Amino acid sequence: MRDLPDDDNWLPDLRRAIGERVRAERRRQGLTQDQVWQAAHLDRGTVQNVERGEEVKLGTLLRIAWVLDVPLADFVR
Repeated sequence: MRDLPDDDNWLPDLRRAIGERVRAERRRQGLTQDQVWQAAHLDRGTVQNVERGEEVKLGTLLRIAWVLDVPLADFVR
């Protein structure tokens, strides 16, 4: 088991990496953000926030993973 760092400065980098993976997969499939947010029953801004690496709910990532037919683990690895 590892200890957490003294601050949370590592979290934004990890969130950005997740967002980049989501964006890359969406683009690989030739989908727009509009197509994804509509299929996932989310707000347009929510998908934008995910791709920017903002703090989002697990349920949001699960919805996007489902729509893109990608295991959630592929995004959070």
